[in-house]
Amino acid sequence: MAQEIERKFLVKSDAFKAQVSKETRITQGYLSSIPERTVRVRVKGTKGFITIKGIGSASGASRYEWEKEIPVEEVNELLKICEPGVIDKTRYEVKNGPFKFEVDEFYGENQGLTVAEIELTSENDSFEKPEWLGEEVTGDVKYYNSMLMKNPYTKW
Repeated sequence: MAQEIERKFLVKSDAFKAQVSKETRITQGYLSSIPERTVRVRVKGTKGFITIKGIGSASGASRYEWEKEIPVEEVNELLKICEPGVIDKTRYEVKNGPFKFEVDEFYGENQGLTVAEIELTSENDSFEKPEWLGEEVTGDVKYYNSMLMKNPYTKW
């Protein structure tokens, strides 16, 4: 059973772009967005994936995650039966010591929102916080992609 441990932050400036090592366009939809089990399909660059996530811990920093690569054609077929709403974003990777930030810049109905996630090995790991990192929103469900699909940032 795979356990994902990550913390999420708002991003207060685009200064992170000077440190980007990789960027990828992502389009995704949800077959199920209930908190107990989200099922997501995504096209990430030229690859397709299906991901299942379980309910989060009390802190919101860790939860079960299972992911499998599938053909992009299958993702495109599954997107047709997803719940309403699509997440469209560019993901930027920024190295941070032994870790990396994944910074998501959203488009469409979530335009104007940029969040950074750092995946950790333990909820107690410490890491350097760059100057462009803003308020921590780990565990705040309104920033989950599955919720941004239902209640987009531009409608807050």
